Amino acid sequence: MHVIVATDGSRQSLAAAKHLKSFADPDKVTDISVVAVIRPLASVAFADDVSDTKGAWPVGSFRDAAESAVASIAAVFDGWGPKVHKRIRSGSAANEIIKAAKQYDAGLVVVAAGGRGLSDSVLVGSTAQRVQHYAPCPVLVVRPQPRKGRKA
Repeated sequence: MHVIVATDGSRQSLAAAKHLKSFADPDKVTDISVVAVIRPLASVAFADDVSDTKGAWPVGSFRDAAESAVASIAAVFDGWGPKVHKRIRSGSAANEIIKAAKQYDAGLVVVAAGGRGLSDSVLVGSTAQRVQHYAPCPVLVVRPQPRKGRKA
């Protein structure tokens, strides 16, 4: 089975990748595509909160930040078994994740429920939800851990 692991460079997407690894059978997962989507003409840079270069300024291009984030997420699966592919796409995040799932005949898509964007609610309401509704395969939406000090 081919699994798509989407990243927006957030810590939540790193947690989602680790969650997949915690329960999936590496003998049944043949390929993992770690996918980042760069939005053309974006006014907000691609965030990279997961690599060793986080906080470095200037970051370079949006593509550099996306490649760094994809490499960090892909490293979660080093030595685990399945072949890992690093993929950068351009366009609408939800649309490109759905297209990747179709293109690679994915058996599962993994997305974080809370990630980057102008606000967490925008991403939760758009990207994860749209992927969940329109992907051609099951979607695992990994919710972030509640913040300390907040009541559920």
